[in-house]
Amino acid sequence: MHAVTTPSPADRPDTDSPWTPLGIPAFRALWLAAIASNLGTWAHEVGAAWLMTSLTSSPTLVALVQAAATLPMFLLALPAGVAADLFDRRKILLLAQGWMAASAFLLAASTWLELVTPPVLLLLTASLAIGMALSAPAWQAITPELVGFGALPKAVALNSMGFNVARALGPAMGGLLLALAGPWANFAVNALSFSGVLLVLLRWRREPERSSLLPEEGFLGALRLGMRYVFNSPRMKTVLLRSGLFVLPASAWWALLPVVARFSLDLGPGGYGALVGCFGAGAVCAAWMLPPIRKRLDADALSLMASGIFAVSLVILAVSSRGAPGGALAAGGAAVLGGGGWLTVLSGYNVAAQSAVPAWVRARALSIYMLVFFGSLSLGSALWGTVAEQLGSFVALLGASAALLLGLFSGKRRLGQVDPSRLAPSRHWPTPLVHIEPEPEGSEVLITVEYRVDPSDAEEFMAAMWVVGRSRRRAGSVRWGLWNDTADPERWVESFVDESWTEYLRHHERLTGLDASIEGRATAFHRGEEPPVVSHYVAVRRQGR
Repeated sequence: MHAVTTPSPADRPDTDSPWTPLGIPAFRALWLAAIASNLGTWAHEVGAAWLMTSLTSSPTLVALVQAAATLPMFLLALPAGVAADLFDRRKILLLAQGWMAASAFLLAASTWLELVTPPVLLLLTASLAIGMALSAPAWQAITPELVGFGALPKAVALNSMGFNVARALGPAMGGLLLALAGPWANFAVNALSFSGVLLVLLRWRREPERSSLLPEEGFLGALRLGMRYVFNSPRMKTVLLRSGLFVLPASAWWALLPVVARFSLDLGPGGYGALVGCFGAGAVCAAWMLPPIRKRLDADALSLMASGIFAVSLVILAVSSRGAPGGALAAGGAAVLGGGGWLTVLSGYNVAAQSAVPAWVRARALSIYMLVFFGSLSLGSALWGTVAEQLGSFVALLGASAALLLGLFSGKRRLGQVDPSRLAPSRHWPTPLVHIEPEPEGSEVLITVEYRVDPSDAEEFMAAMWVVGRSRRRAGSVRWGLWNDTADPERWVESFVDESWTEYLRHHERLTGLDASIEGRATAFHRGEEPPVVSHYVAVRRQGR
C-alpha cells in the first residue's frame, strides 16, 4: 500500500474548477473516507433519536439526545483546539476516531443485548461526542494544510457537500436499518464507518512543520493566548456573534423533529429518516446553486437571506405539527428549505472563521467557533425541548422562528473579507540587539516605540494605533498602551508587554502580512528622517528574601 502524502503548494493544480481540491490525493482520500463515516453518523443519529422515543415519550428526554451529542463539544472544544495547535494533529485524529469507533461498538452491543435505558443511551451518545470534540478542531485545521489558502473556499464547500450528501443518504439508510434490524444495526454500521478514516490517517504522511528553536508553549499559556487572539479579532467576534444568533433558535429543528415525526405526524422510522434525508437533499441542492448566487450577493446578504429561509421552514414545520392533512408532505418541503438555509449560513461562517486566523492559532480559534456553535446547539436543544414539554411543539417552533428573525435584526455587524494570503508569516520585525541575553522565562518584557506625529494628525494617528493595539494583543502581548508627552505634543510612545523573553521571540514568529500592513498605516503618520525608535526592557526581579 502506498502512503497518502500531501503535495507541496507548487504541485497543487491552479484552476477555477470547484473540484480542484480533489486533485490532491490526501484531501481526496480523507474526503471520501469522511463521507463514509458521516453516512454511519447519520444512521446513528436516526437510530438514537428513534430509540429514545421507544424508551420514553418525554419531549425533554428526546431533546436531550441532541444535547448529549453537543454538550461535550461545548466543554472540550477549546482544550482540544489547544492540543491540536501544540501536538501532532494526525495522532490526535487517530486517537479520537478510535475512541468513537469503540463507543459506537459498545452502544451497538448494549442495544442488541437489550441493556439500553435512557441514561445509558445518553451516556454513550455523550461518549461519542467526546471523541468528536477531540477530533473536530484538528480536522478543521488540517484543511488549509492539505489544500492551501487559495483552494480553501472550494475545500470547505466540498466538505459541506460531502457532509450533506451523507445527510441526504444516511438517514434513509438509517431508517431502512431500523425497519429491517432495529437500532443496534445503526450503531454497528456507525462503528464500522470509522475504519475508512482510520486507514487513511494511518497512511497519511504529513509535511513536516517549520521547526522553531524556541521551546514548546505551555498548555495554559496557549489556551489564554487563543482566547486573547479571538477577543482582539473583530472579524472572529462577528463570526461568533452571528453564528450564535443563528444556531440558538435553529437548534429547535433538530431537537423537535423526532417528536413531530412520531407523535404529530405518526410516521414510522422510515418516514423520520426520509424527513432528515429531505433536509440533506436541500443542503446538497443549495451547494450546487451557491456558486452563481455568490457572484451576485456578498457573504452578509447571502447569510441573511438563508437565515430568513430557515425561519420560514420552522414555521411550516410548526404548522405541519398540528396534524392537518398533508402534514407529512409539508414537513418534507420544510426540510428541503431548512437544509438549504442551514448549509448556506453555516458554510459561509465556516469559511469566514477559517480564513480569519493564521496557522499558528487556527485550531484554537476554530475550537472557540465550535464552542459557540455547539454550546448554542446544546442550550437551544434543551430550551426548545422544555418549551415543547410545557406549551407544545407548535408554540416552540413558532417561538424559535421568531427568535431567529429577531437575531437577524440584532446581528448588524458585517463579516467583511480578508485575503487569506495576508495571514502568512511576515517576520518583518528585526531580531533585537542585546548585550546580555535575558533570562528566557520569568520576567516580563516591555517594548516601547516612539513616534513623532504632527498634532493635526493626532486623531487619525490614535485611530490607527487602536488597531495596532489589537494586533499586538492578538500576537501575544498581555498589555498595551499609548502615551502622549505633555511637554512635547508631537512625541507619542506606544508600549506593550509580553510575558517573557521567549514569549516576545514567539511574538516575532506570529506576525503576519496583515499585522505588517496595520503597523504601516500607523507608522505613515511618523515624522522625521529616522524610523520610530524601538526600545526593549526586561523586568528586574528583587534579589534575596
